Amino acid sequence: MSWWARARRGLRAAGAARRQWKADMARAKAAQKAAHARGETPTEERLGPPPTGFALLPWLLLGLGSFSNLLQGDASNPLIGGLGLLTFNSLYIYVTFRAFDRAKREAVSTRIALALMGLLTTALALGYGGSWLMFFPLFGLATGATLRGRLLGRVGVPLAAYAAVLTGVGDSWSNAPSIGYGTFLSCMVTAAILSLSEAVRQLRAAREELARQAVEKERLRFSRDLHDLLGHTLSVIVVKSEAARRLAGRDLDAALAQIGDIESVGRQALTEIREAVTGYREGSLATELTRARSALAATSVEPVVRQSGAPLAPQTEALLGWVVREAVTNVVRHSDAGRCEITVESAAERVRLTVTDDGTGTPVPRQAEGIGGTGLKGLTERLAAAGGTLTAGPAPQGGFTVTAELPVEPADPRAVASLAEH
Repeated sequence: MSWWARARRGLRAAGAARRQWKADMARAKAAQKAAHARGETPTEERLGPPPTGFALLPWLLLGLGSFSNLLQGDASNPLIGGLGLLTFNSLYIYVTFRAFDRAKREAVSTRIALALMGLLTTALALGYGGSWLMFFPLFGLATGATLRGRLLGRVGVPLAAYAAVLTGVGDSWSNAPSIGYGTFLSCMVTAAILSLSEAVRQLRAAREELARQAVEKERLRFSRDLHDLLGHTLSVIVVKSEAARRLAGRDLDAALAQIGDIESVGRQALTEIREAVTGYREGSLATELTRARSALAATSVEPVVRQSGAPLAPQTEALLGWVVREAVTNVVRHSDAGRCEITVESAAERVRLTVTDDGTGTPVPRQAEGIGGTGLKGLTERLAAAGGTLTAGPAPQGGFTVTAELPVEPADPRAVASLAEH
C-alpha cells in the first residue's frame, strides 16, 4: 500500500473517530439537559464519553511560533524545518490518540513513535532554538499521556533536566529553567489527570457491576421467598379446602372448623407476604412446628414432633423454620405418607433437624446431587452460608428424610441474620 493510500485511510479513521466523539458529546449534553429539566442532578453516567486524543489537540498551538518563523522566512532551511514540523505534528497526533487505549499505548509501535518524537524534538531544538524549544513541553505532554505509573517517574524528571540542559546549550541558559519546568509540568500533570480520569471510570464500572450483582441477588432472594411462602401456604389451603368439602355433607361443624383454619392461614399468608416485600420478616421454629402439625393433620398424616436441648439463637431458629416449612410442604404434596416425624436435637455446638415420612412417593423431582427441587436447593445454599448442611434422600426404612445441621451459635451472625430476613 502506498504512503498516500495509508494517509487517506488514516484521515478517514480520524474523521470517523471525530464524528463518533461529537455524537457522544451531543448525547451526553442532551442527557444533562433532560436531567436538569426534571430537577435531577446529572449522574456520572451522564458526564459524557471518556476523553480521546481530541482533548490534547489544542496544545499543538504551542507550535505556532515555529510555524510563524517558517512563514516569515526567519528560519534557515525552511524546507527541512517544514518537514520537521509536519513530522512532529503527525507523530504527536499518532501517539496521543493511542494514549487513551491501554493496549495501544503500551504497544511497541507507540513507544517507537514516542522515541522518534524525542529525537526530532532534540534536532529541531538544536537546529533552530527560540520558539522551536516549545516542542519540549509538547513532547512532555505526549510522554505523560503515554507513560503511566512507575515508568513515568523514571522518565519525567530526566526528561525535564534534559530539556533544560539542551535549551541552555543550544539557545540560552536564561530560558533553560522555564523550558525544563514547562516540560516537567506538562508531563506530570497530563499523566496525573488522565490516570485519575481512567481510575474514576474504572471505579464507576466496578460500582455498576456491583449494583447489577446486588439486583440479581435480590431477585433470587425474592423468588426463593415467594416459593417458600406461597408453596407452603397454598398447599395448606388446598388440603384444608378438600377436607372441608369432604366433611361438608356429614359433619358441618368440622367443615366450618376447616374453613376457619383456611381463613386464618390466608390472613397469615397476607401478613407474611407484606413483611417479605419489606424485607423484615423473621422465621420462628415454634410457629413453623405448629403450622406443620396443622397441615399434616389436615391431610390425615400423623404428626410426631420431638424437640430437645437448649434454646437456639433466633437466626438459627429462623433457618430451621424454613427447613420445616419446605420439608412438610413436600410431604403434604407428594409423599402419600401416613406418618411424619419432626425431630429437633440441640447439642453443645450443633443442632440437628430431621423430617422423616413413611410415604411411597418422591417428595421432589431430583434435579441436583443429593438435593431435589428449587426450594431445597435454595435452603442448601442458605444453610451453607450459615456454616450448616442440608441433605435429603430416601430413608433406609422407606420414605424420605430431610436432615439439616447448623451451629448453635452462627459462625457469621450478620450473614445468618440477613438470610433469616430473607
